[in-house]
Amino acid sequence: MSIAPPQPAPPKGRPPVLFPLFADIETLPGVGPRAAKAFAQLNITRPRDLALTLPVGGVLRRPIARLADARPPEIVTLRLTIDRHMPPARKGRPWRVIASDGAQDVQLVFFHARQDWLAKELPVGAARIISGKIELFDGMAQIVHPDLILDPADPPPAPYEPVYPLSAGLTQRIVGRGVAATLERVPPLPEWIDRGLKAQRGWPDWDEALRVAHHPHGPGDLSPDTPARQRLAYDELLAHQLTLALARRSVRRGMGHATAGDGRLRRRVIAALPWPLTGAQTRSIDEIAADMAEPRRMNRLLQGDVGSGKTVVALMAALIAAEAGGQAVLMAPTEILARQHLAALAALAEAAGIRVAVLTGRDKGAARQQVLNDLAAGLIDLLIGTHAVFQKEVRFADLRLAVIDEQHRFGVAQRLELAGKGGAAPPDMLVMTATPIPRSLALAQYGDMDLSVLDEKPPGRKPVATVALPLDEIDRIVDRLDRAMRDGARAYWVCPLVEESELVDLTAAEERFRMLRARFGEDAVRLVHGQMPPEDRDRAMADFAEGPAQLLVATTVIEVGVNVPEATIMVIERAESFGLAQLHQLRGRVGRGREASSCVLLYQAPLSETATRRLAILRETEDGFRIAEEDLAMRGAGDVIGTAQSGLPRFRIADLERQAGLMEVARQDARSLLETDPDLDGERGRAARHLLWLLEQDRAIRLIAAG
Repeated sequence: MSIAPPQPAPPKGRPPVLFPLFADIETLPGVGPRAAKAFAQLNITRPRDLALTLPVGGVLRRPIARLADARPPEIVTLRLTIDRHMPPARKGRPWRVIASDGAQDVQLVFFHARQDWLAKELPVGAARIISGKIELFDGMAQIVHPDLILDPADPPPAPYEPVYPLSAGLTQRIVGRGVAATLERVPPLPEWIDRGLKAQRGWPDWDEALRVAHHPHGPGDLSPDTPARQRLAYDELLAHQLTLALARRSVRRGMGHATAGDGRLRRRVIAALPWPLTGAQTRSIDEIAADMAEPRRMNRLLQGDVGSGKTVVALMAALIAAEAGGQAVLMAPTEILARQHLAALAALAEAAGIRVAVLTGRDKGAARQQVLNDLAAGLIDLLIGTHAVFQKEVRFADLRLAVIDEQHRFGVAQRLELAGKGGAAPPDMLVMTATPIPRSLALAQYGDMDLSVLDEKPPGRKPVATVALPLDEIDRIVDRLDRAMRDGARAYWVCPLVEESELVDLTAAEERFRMLRARFGEDAVRLVHGQMPPEDRDRAMADFAEGPAQLLVATTVIEVGVNVPEATIMVIERAESFGLAQLHQLRGRVGRGREASSCVLLYQAPLSETATRRLAILRETEDGFRIAEEDLAMRGAGDVIGTAQSGLPRFRIADLERQAGLMEVARQDARSLLETDPDLDGERGRAARHLLWLLEQDRAIRLIAAG
């Protein structure tokens, strides 16, 4: 009987082999306190950070044997002999040094240079390797401030020199020396990438990938598609997806309620719907039902375009809870949206025979107390509420499901508070977002959640006619609006994003409001913006949704969640100042009823090429997912979902716009690794721990430690 050799225990702390990379940046030769401060401006404080800061460009230094071979203007490298120095004739003129290749002369030109430095660097009669941009000036070849002055015994400069990002106080030479010293510290590490995937993609080892990426031979080597850069990007994505997979596993290990309905309430609602469920709705409902039937806790994101029917899917999920004898809560970010959900669901809830109630901060006195009593007694099947639901006196008899509308309005702490209202086990969690996000970004932002996507629209939705007109047509638009409002139409007028300043935007909105109110009368026009007290904003919205107002002048506060089916016209002023996905969200506020709707994009001419493309795409399609992909291609990941607010990771190497496919591969790989090696103590699992330490995924390491 053979006895397997004991396996080394996985490292509890950072592996010692990584220590040199996590030392202070000042331990690198040539990096003193001033350079360290400049590096810190680039978020580089250790050699590890410098190793993961790849070149962003390059300089082609063509080696030539003679000045006659130069093709000015270009950057060349050649050997020259220093003939003589020509000091400036008067103050403010440059110092010139005449150098020769033996057949032809070139002037080396220096402004504000010190004489002692020039004499030391360029002594008369000495040979020097000079590299810089050669140009013709009055028929004479000259190089102004050569980039490099080397002794012929020094190593020659690379024909293609990497260019790194800089901050004040840094030069390419300082960064280059720091990178060279860092690469000497880079150790070979055990391989954490699946061997089959690595071979299939032709990726080098980690340490070799870093060396290749830092030594490009031409512009093509800077592409994210090169094997070295792809591999390093994949390392970042794999570490990130391992962290999210561990977080997801941690949530799923948490005991939940096994909530299996018998379908009777859902069948009643389906029979009462004005049109059949879409395939995407049916698929999402089935995914949610399967999750809820499990004893572990559901943590699912329902992502759907405007008008794709998310609310019906949420109601079906709530009905599963009611069929099993439990309760559900639907959290809305604002009071007006909570009451709109109540109005939208009232008829369907009546068809199902369940009781729905609303609870907001404005509910007071006996009516509020009655809702609290009925909720605690289990007489309310579905509660629709705002942040007021988090209050301690709000108690459920048996909360099985929490639906959160628009994740970014509710923090993690609040979701945990909601989880505590589920009694012995936290409720299943369903998060709805109306913002179509490209799949790569959805996996980066919500990778710890299971994903259901609504990518079809119910058959009753009419397309919104979209036109783009220059701003000098504004009078004609107001005249057409006048005619439509006389026929009873309701319309939005969204004011421009003048600057990244709410105060300036607000001034523009107030000016437009005064102009339109003067034209249409005080009763017909309301203004809403982010600076208003919530109750004033809700009152203005209610006037527009149900009361006398027909025109709502607004900033982008109406971008998400406002549902007024009677509104058929959307005017967006200075449309070129909005992002593509934001324009799509705003347009989605109309086209919700039976009447034909239109969207007018007013722009300030002349349009830039990007703005022209943006408005053209909007006119071509209403597919939010295609629009989101185009937006990502044009603006980049951080701008599409607002990196600071989104929780989107900041990768040093991975490019979510160009390497989107790698994110899906990393997600599958991370989940597969954890299924086969849940504690990461096998050979590849231990290697993956090195990756997590290297890329500072401390959260993942804590989750492994917690089991």
